Amino acid sequence: MKKILFYIGTGLFLLSCNNNTDTNKEEAGNNGGHAGHAMNTTAGNYCDSVNTGLIPEDTLKGSPHRTAMATINKTHVHIEYSSPGVKRRTIWGGLVAYDQVWVAGAHQATRIQFSKDVQVEGRKIPAGTYALFAIPGKEKWTMILNSNYDQHLADDYTEKEDILRIQVTPGEHEMTPRLTYTVDKIDETNAVITLLWEKIHIHIPFATIN
Repeated sequence: MKKILFYIGTGLFLLSCNNNTDTNKEEAGNNGGHAGHAMNTTAGNYCDSVNTGLIPEDTLKGSPHRTAMATINKTHVHIEYSSPGVKRRTIWGGLVAYDQVWVAGAHQATRIQFSKDVQVEGRKIPAGTYALFAIPGKEKWTMILNSNYDQHLADDYTEKEDILRIQVTPGEHEMTPRLTYTVDKIDETNAVITLLWEKIHIHIPFATIN
């Protein structure tokens, strides 16, 4: 009986591990050279541990696939992105150039899906899936929703497919070694999408539509 319970418990544990929403999807050729514990840690747990300082040195190569999501007023918002690391590099004006379209992540375009129509700065955004791009600047950023969500980096980006451009001001934030998105409720109908990386944050408020 004890052996049966042990196998059942082990099976449930493995199932729970396999149901994590964050997975380590590296591009080809970027899988080698990790520390052993990093290879056995889900991307979400690893990135969160690096961001909170539980893992003091980021040794994971590549940019693992992560998700962020929330349901606000029956509107589900789902973000999929690749999470690059700082790793002692100059990010703004270095790895990420100023005044050029950036994929707001790495690898495939960052995707954001709205299950229902929403409003951003008073403009209606129809329910659907979009690519999220950014044009970082020293003082201001341009955040972009583009209808072509299935593209690699900004290789196929064209402004003609933009459905929204807004100006935002980056704010200072404590060091966030791994790029992270959050979707946070403000009140019953309003929420904010936040981009955190290096020492800045970007907020994109939106409102649900009943």
